[in-house]
Amino acid sequence: MSGESDDVGEAIAGEVRLMDPSVRTSPSVARQLLDPHFVEVGVSGRRWTLEELLAELPVMDGAAKDGPCYEPSAMVGVLLAPGLVHLTYETTIGGDRARRSSLWRKQSAGAKWQLYYHQATPVGPQGM
Repeated sequence: MSGESDDVGEAIAGEVRLMDPSVRTSPSVARQLLDPHFVEVGVSGRRWTLEELLAELPVMDGAAKDGPCYEPSAMVGVLLAPGLVHLTYETTIGGDRARRSSLWRKQSAGAKWQLYYHQATPVGPQGM
């Protein structure tokens, strides 16, 4: 069981790092946390590839050190299979809330966990 909690903990640590403005403004650091086949469906519904996200990440919400930052809450994870962790949580930034789901994968023993897929869904004013 401790291996599972270690894997989930590493995925959570990576997810939180991706919300850090210093990571968001450094494409080379962000790239290390993202799987080569990364895909995201953002809050707007837009589909992002790895290269598209890396190009825009430095100017997206949460990137300015003196601006609003992502505030994650209720983050939980589960090991779905060896090398695959699913995280779910909510974020708030600038008063906007979103429910989020991420898949982190580790390609081989000794490899680092990387974000493979992420999806965000806006939460309306009533929290529905």
